[in-house]
Amino acid sequence: MRIIGNRQEKPISFSASGAALSEGTRFNDDIHRLPSGSTTCIPKGVYRFKTHEAADEFLATCIANAIAATTMGRK
Repeated sequence: MRIIGNRQEKPISFSASGAALSEGTRFNDDIHRLPSGSTTCIPKGVYRFKTHEAADEFLATCIANAIAATTMGRK
């Protein structure tokens, strides 16, 4: 097994430090900037394909469009 990094766990205490509070708020803000996951890559509908390759190509195109839209800031 390969270990990368060395994260130190913070001790649990009854009084929180200001550094831990600010670290938690930064983490919360970063989480809220991620895509929500409430949208799907594939538009609604029933799709029928003649081959598995055609279905895979359609899926890859939908995923690429979703990544591009997320990168550009659109939904």
